[in-house]
Amino acid sequence: MKFRVKMTLWMLAVLSVLFGIGGSLLISGFFQDSLEREKDAAFASYRMAWSALRIVNGLDPYLDAGAISRTMEQLCEQNGSAWTALCLATEEGILYETGPSLELLLDGKPPSDACLIRLFTPETGRQWLALSGAVETNGETLYLHTTHDVSALYAMRQSQQRTYLRVFGVMAVICAIACYTMSRLLTAPLTGLSRASRAIASGRFSSRASVRGEDEIAAVSRDFNLMAEKMEQTIAELHQAMERQERFVGSFAHEMKTPMTSLIGYADLLRSGKLTAAEQAEAADYVFSEGKRLSNLSKKLLELLVVRERDLPFIEASPADLVEEFTTRLRPLLAPRQITVLCGCQPGECLMEPDLVWSLLLNLADNAQKAVSNGGEIRFRQEMLPDGCRIQVMDDGRGIPEKSLEHLTEAFYRVDKARARKQGGFGLGLALCQEIAAVHNGSIRFANRADAPHGACVTVELRGGRTA
Repeated sequence: MKFRVKMTLWMLAVLSVLFGIGGSLLISGFFQDSLEREKDAAFASYRMAWSALRIVNGLDPYLDAGAISRTMEQLCEQNGSAWTALCLATEEGILYETGPSLELLLDGKPPSDACLIRLFTPETGRQWLALSGAVETNGETLYLHTTHDVSALYAMRQSQQRTYLRVFGVMAVICAIACYTMSRLLTAPLTGLSRASRAIASGRFSSRASVRGEDEIAAVSRDFNLMAEKMEQTIAELHQAMERQERFVGSFAHEMKTPMTSLIGYADLLRSGKLTAAEQAEAADYVFSEGKRLSNLSKKLLELLVVRERDLPFIEASPADLVEEFTTRLRPLLAPRQITVLCGCQPGECLMEPDLVWSLLLNLADNAQKAVSNGGEIRFRQEMLPDGCRIQVMDDGRGIPEKSLEHLTEAFYRVDKARARKQGGFGLGLALCQEIAAVHNGSIRFANRADAPHGACVTVELRGGRTA
C-alpha cells in the first residue's frame, strides 16, 4: 500500500474518532439539557395540580371524590396546556381523566408526598414524560398522574444525528481528497528519488532527482544528488583507472614484444652458426642494444615503484642551488645542438628529497630537449611558495597536442610514438615526475606556452613544507 493511501486512511480514522466522539457528546449534551428543561417544566405543572389538590383538601377535608373531580376539571380548563394528559384516580378506579389514556401509569402506586418521574414509550412509538404522586383526603388516597409529550425532543435528536452524519460524510470526502492530494504532493519528491535511484541502479549514473522548495525532503534530494554526483565521479575515475591499466598492460606488452622478438630472432641466427663474422658481430651488437634497452626499461619501472612505495626522509635544502647546479651541468650536454639553457631562481629553503628532485629535473629536461630543435631554448624558473617551491620548465619546441595533455603522465604514453621510440624513450619519465611531485604533496601541470608562438610549459609544485 502506498504511503499516500496509508496517510489518507489514517487521517480518515482520526477524523472519524475525533469527530464522532465530539459530535456524539455535543448532540447528547444538548439532548440531556433539553430533557432536563422539560422535566423541570413538567414538574412545575405537576406541582401546580398537586398544590391545588392540597389546597382544596385543606379547605374542606371532607370533600367527596366528585367534588374533587369537578375541581380538577376546572383546573384543567384553566391550565390545560400545562400538561398533555392528567389523571386523578383512587385504588378503585379513575375519578377524572383528560388527554390520552394513562392506564400504563395505574399499575404502580407512587409514594405519598413525593413525585415519581418516569420516561416511557407506549405502542404508539411516542415518548412520554410521566409524573405521579399521592394525596390523602378524607381518609382516602388519591393518585395524581400527569404526562408530557417529549417526542419532539427525540425527533430533534434524530434530526441532529442525521444532519451530523451528512456533515460527517461531506467532511470525510473533503478530508480524504485533501489528504490524498497533500500526501501526493508531499511524496512526489520521494517518487522522483525512487525513480532516480532505479535509474542509477540500472547504470544511468547521470540521473538526478528534482529539487523543489527548502523543506526536509528537498534537503534529502539535494544530498541524494550530491551523493549521485560523487558516485558518478568515482565510477568515472574507476573507468579511467581501468583504461589506464589496460593501456599500461598493452603498452608494457608491446614494449617487451618488440625487443624480445628481435632477441629471439638474432639469438636463433647466432645459434645456427651460418652467419659470417661481420653478420655475427652485427647480430651480437643488436642483441646487446636490445638487452640494454630492456635493462633500462626494468630500471625505470623499478624506480617508479620505489618512489611510490618508499617512505623517504625530507631534508632542508635550497631548490635554487639544486636548479642552478642542474642547469650548469646540462649546458655542456646541449651545447653541440646549440640549445640555450636559461635559469632564474629565487633564494630560500624548503623540505625536499634532493635526489628525487634531481631525477625530476632530469626527466623534464630530457623531454624538453627532445621537443626542441637545434638552436632552441630551454628555460628553468624557480620561486618559493609559503609551504614549498614552484619549478617551471619552458621550451620553444613544437608544443603538446591538446588531446595529449591529460595523458602525459600515463606510463608508456608517448605523444609521438615513432620519434620517442627512435630517441630511446619509454614514456615513463613524466609518470615518474608525477610520482615525485605526489611524494612532496605537490602537483604537476602541462600546458602550451601562451607567451610564445609555440612551445610547452611544465609547472611542478613541491609542498613538502617550507623551513623558517
